[in-house]
Amino acid sequence: MEKVGKRVRKKPDAAARAESVRYSLRLFVTGISPRSSRAIVNIRKVCEEHLKGQYELEVIDITKHPEMAKSEQILAAPTLVRKLPLPLRRFIGDMSETGKLLIGLDIEKS
Repeated sequence: MEKVGKRVRKKPDAAARAESVRYSLRLFVTGISPRSSRAIVNIRKVCEEHLKGQYELEVIDITKHPEMAKSEQILAAPTLVRKLPLPLRRFIGDMSETGKLLIGLDIEKS
């Protein structure tokens, strides 16, 4: 604890800090292909189970917004980009390997 004037303020513990982390994710897909649909379902499930209330997920169809794919240097789809927390990370595929995805997102340790 640290004193602030006459008030005493508790320093947040590790669990509280972990809960305050916000995840900003972008999933780039190509239309409504089976692989894209699986990626959307899989990443939403991971986010709801492990990041409930702590994430923002934007799904971008690169057939409709090719300029966004170009600006983000997306070479394959589906691709998930973790913009926050830094460092930026990319994951390619249908997001079905949940264990590897959790480790890559720094949600669970290996």
